[in-house]
Amino acid sequence: MSAEDELLAAERRLQAAQLAGDVAALDELIDDRLVFTGPDGKLYRKQDDLHVHRTGHQVMTRVDEEEVEVLVDGDLGVTWFLGRLAGTFGGEAFDWRMRYTRTWHRGADGGWKIVAAHGSAV
Repeated sequence: MSAEDELLAAERRLQAAQLAGDVAALDELIDDRLVFTGPDGKLYRKQDDLHVHRTGHQVMTRVDEEEVEVLVDGDLGVTWFLGRLAGTFGGEAFDWRMRYTRTWHRGADGGWKIVAAHGSAV
């Protein structure tokens, strides 16, 4: 499998983990150093993301990929996701079309982890 195919598979595992609220899978896919710029412009960390899934504060009911692009350069990769997300956050329903840019690092074990990300409503 090519590095691009491996990264695309990691991106899709991330989407599935978000939809399932699978905290263990998210923990594997998100680097401890993660910095995520949310649509509100605030910075979030790995523990913030895991917390909202673990507590049910965020529940995803839909993660529909419309398009995804992948770039790999050595042990760094970038994915650009465009799609529709729906669910609840803090008990409030949401249904958004989003663009995510995710920067990934491939570790010594060959696994990809997100180190930086940015999300924007489209």
